[in-house]
Amino acid sequence: MTASAFRLPAEWEPQDGVLLAWPHEGTDWAGNLLQVERCYVGLVGAIARYTRVVLCVPDDTVERHARTLLERAGVNLARLRTVQVDYDDTWLRDSGPVTLTAEDGRYRLLDFAFTGWGGKFGAERDDRMVEALVHADLFDSRAHRQRLEFALEGGAIESDGAGTILTTWRCLHQRHPDLDLETLSARLAEMFGAERTLVLQHGALEGDDTDAHIDTLVRFASPHHLVYQSCDDPGDRHYTELGLMQGELERLRSHAGGRYLLTPLPWTDPIHARDGRRLAASYANFLILDDAVLMPAYGDAADDHARTALAGAFPGREIMPVDCRALIEQNGSLHCVTMQLPRGVLRDG
Repeated sequence: MTASAFRLPAEWEPQDGVLLAWPHEGTDWAGNLLQVERCYVGLVGAIARYTRVVLCVPDDTVERHARTLLERAGVNLARLRTVQVDYDDTWLRDSGPVTLTAEDGRYRLLDFAFTGWGGKFGAERDDRMVEALVHADLFDSRAHRQRLEFALEGGAIESDGAGTILTTWRCLHQRHPDLDLETLSARLAEMFGAERTLVLQHGALEGDDTDAHIDTLVRFASPHHLVYQSCDDPGDRHYTELGLMQGELERLRSHAGGRYLLTPLPWTDPIHARDGRRLAASYANFLILDDAVLMPAYGDAADDHARTALAGAFPGREIMPVDCRALIEQNGSLHCVTMQLPRGVLRDG
């Protein structure tokens, strides 16, 4: 690979900070705003223990409110940077920039067409999020936005940083029904500077409206190690599908040619919304920071087992549980509302 070649780094590579957007009355969180604000206070506070937080807010009023809540909770505001932009909702994993890096110090901010997960929700303002952040002078002069009229969300892809992209056929096919597997695999490898794309045929969670985003199912812990959401309850409707996914993972080979080391994550008891919907409580939706892994917690007995499993997968990193019960009410979790920013991409200030 040449010094000018761009690639998608792995999430565990050095970071400048993490991007989030504060929930407010104009987002889908309006119905349970108090609960989700408490979640965000805990999440921002956990991130700020380890790195900078770049927090999107729509206006001065919401910014003052967010800062007040964070200050009252003792969050380190010296690590907080706010930027005023307009947005529909707060799922920045899917509407924020997917950042490629090059060895010569340049960055490419990929700005994919964001369609509200295949047209399920309105997303006009979220589709302009990357452009708005660039205009807000958030990024270093070496970072350049590249708009791609190709529907894809950040939660749909995983990178090992060494030439492999991992994704799911269910999501790719929903967004691009006219393209075959070979075409889509090649397109992803080209866009992300990768050598190959691994596409899973199985794996889906009830209550997940992303059409099986990979970040709810399987994550890289290293180029030779995969962490995945398992289901050990034969009476649960997910048992067969996640078992088939596990079989696929057992047959995959790493970039180096060997079998992947596989770490299963435990299964929670069914969690339902007030209206009876089954919620997608996935422990695979964790966020890797430079010195920690933030783990979604759901108030279930499996939380402790998930923490132990992640500690084994990420030695040397503190495993920090964050209460995400409020987040899954809107069918996402911790990783879905965050986007890591590679080291050097942020403008100083």
